[in-house]
Amino acid sequence: MLTENPPKNANLIPESILPKKEKRNYSKLTLIGYAIGPLLIILCHFGTLILLSTGLSFGGGLWVLFWYWLRMLGTTSIYHRLLTHRSYQAPILVKWIGTFITASAGQMGPSWWKSHHLDHHRFSDQANDPHNSNKGFWWSHYRWLISPNTFPNHLPADIEQDIVLKTIDRLHFVPLITLGGFSYWVGGLEYLGAFFLSTTILFHGVALVNSVCHKFGDRPFETGDKSTNNWVVAILALGEGWHSVHHAFEWSARHGITITEGKVRYLPDFTYWFIQALQWAGLASKVKLPPEAKLLAASVKSGSSVAK
Repeated sequence: MLTENPPKNANLIPESILPKKEKRNYSKLTLIGYAIGPLLIILCHFGTLILLSTGLSFGGGLWVLFWYWLRMLGTTSIYHRLLTHRSYQAPILVKWIGTFITASAGQMGPSWWKSHHLDHHRFSDQANDPHNSNKGFWWSHYRWLISPNTFPNHLPADIEQDIVLKTIDRLHFVPLITLGGFSYWVGGLEYLGAFFLSTTILFHGVALVNSVCHKFGDRPFETGDKSTNNWVVAILALGEGWHSVHHAFEWSARHGITITEGKVRYLPDFTYWFIQALQWAGLASKVKLPPEAKLLAASVKSGSSVAK
């Protein structure tokens, strides 16, 4: 594992890894593809109503939970910690397969996701943050997605240079629709409804990081924004709810970290455990972790503060 020092300004992405800024200079097909994403999520919300007539069996419930867990894990470990923050390295097949699975979550494509997330860190809780929490809880939770903000201002060069990742980005809706069709093939309308329910819950599980984790929880680290550690979101989002440390050390593969009584304490972080499993299997390397001395130096000096 690697330990690294944080950048001088933990909220500022170094220019060398920022995506090129091409202010929405995309083809009509790309813009249409990006516009489809929020519409499909809205459709999934309405699709859950199928279960009112079919009911949900034990098998259907397992279908909901399995696809929630697998696609949330793809979002946290592949889209977020691997592709966006480069917290570890992985073989190209891990990137491709993981990205295809994650696209079936309705989380859009890797270029779209990375672009928005880097802007969130660069301008966290400021005007240029796409889901600026100062504009209100529901804005940061979902309203930004149904506004012009849904179209990224730029696309990351590294993702765009990989033809497979770029193709998945432009056709991000194909894996989602394919999983919906597969669900119907496996269990008819009930499993289709289970797919809709799983996708809907997953959407809100991810969105809670943008909304709840910038309003409720503890702030053990100095970040210059409103990011918090929230244990409820950490459970639902497989470790992503430990958001304060993520904004202090965004490149860290481990988010489950806090400071208690002047000491570093490690918290449950399922995504980090998964990355460790990949590393054990030889499928992850160069895992980045902040040294404890730097964690202590970045901590709130008077102890963990509570968001108000």
